[in-house]
Amino acid sequence: MTKIDGKQLAADIKEEIAEEVKAIRAAGGKIPHLAAVLVGEDPASQVYVRNKVRDCERVGFNSTLIKKEADTSEEELLAIVNLLNVDDDIDGFIVQLPLPKHINEEKITLAIDPKKDVDGFHPVNFGRMAQGLPCYWPATPFGIMQMLDRYNIETSGKRCVILGRSNIVGTPISILLSRKAKVGNCTVTLTHSRTQNIEEEVKRADIIIAAIGIPNYVTANMVSEGAVVIDVGINRVEDATRKRGYRLVGDVDYENVAPKCSYITPVPGGVGPMTITSLLMNTLKSCKGEVY
Repeated sequence: MTKIDGKQLAADIKEEIAEEVKAIRAAGGKIPHLAAVLVGEDPASQVYVRNKVRDCERVGFNSTLIKKEADTSEEELLAIVNLLNVDDDIDGFIVQLPLPKHINEEKITLAIDPKKDVDGFHPVNFGRMAQGLPCYWPATPFGIMQMLDRYNIETSGKRCVILGRSNIVGTPISILLSRKAKVGNCTVTLTHSRTQNIEEEVKRADIIIAAIGIPNYVTANMVSEGAVVIDVGINRVEDATRKRGYRLVGDVDYENVAPKCSYITPVPGGVGPMTITSLLMNTLKSCKGEVY
């Protein structure tokens, strides 16, 4: 069994990005600039955005953080989005989700210029991805594709079963893995809450991508010997032995599933670190004009 070390892989890719930024700076080129908008005081969002800003600094990007109070109006947030859309120095930006309940997240997402949508959430980018056109891939699927590629995991002709059909992970990764590409050519089954006999579907998989949001949902009896398991889940479960009173687990029962796998991602330290790294990769592509 090989553990896919997302933390180390992310560090390696960030080093590659940093070297490229050094070369851009030495040549007098434009330095990539990523902006983030944070509305409210959601603790997880604050940590996530803080990590994005920190990683921008590490790779030599310029970064801007716009923090607004939780009672910021939808109109004010739309005005901020419009300003970022027309700012030529900003190569890409994200509006951190979730937003306060009085703000329509879909309306905000649609207001973002697809050319600066480095999160890959805009329907224009999603549609271009589905048709195999240049676009920004959603960050988590992008990270998964990098893992499969850089660990030289064969996907062509393999049966891939995905648990979860969200627009952020499940649906886009199903499209990417079914495409005719180096990492692709899978026969994909997208399972969800209405799927019958889901255990049997998962048992047939060569590659399992778990993004269902249920702690330890995938158990050893659902996994075939030699399967590749990518665990996207990150769930808090109570643990009185930990200082914080909880621990993080994935959607896969790692301890019992891992011995059956050829490759598996841990939680934490698997897919999570690759998500922010993918955002940096998208921003660099935007700055270099490689997408639009």
